[in-house]
Amino acid sequence: MKRRTKSSGAGDSGDSSLAVNARVRVHPGTDGELRGTVVEDFGDLAGYAVDIGENHMVGPARRWAVALDEGGLVFVDSDQLAAD
Repeated sequence: MKRRTKSSGAGDSGDSSLAVNARVRVHPGTDGELRGTVVEDFGDLAGYAVDIGENHMVGPARRWAVALDEGGLVFVDSDQLAAD
């Protein structure tokens, strides 16, 4: 899988410190704050919900995939991250 750095596009936060391999805090300033490393930037692919007819299949995809230091993987948007 090709790794991409942050590029301008839908959902772009304008924060140039967010990129693949960057150290980040997820949900910064909350009791649920976690630390990890960005492993994927879905860029323009993020942000679209899927509806088929009247059936809501899935909400919008998240922009960033973050591998957590404590294990696991989370998918979040730019407003849920801060550079570490």
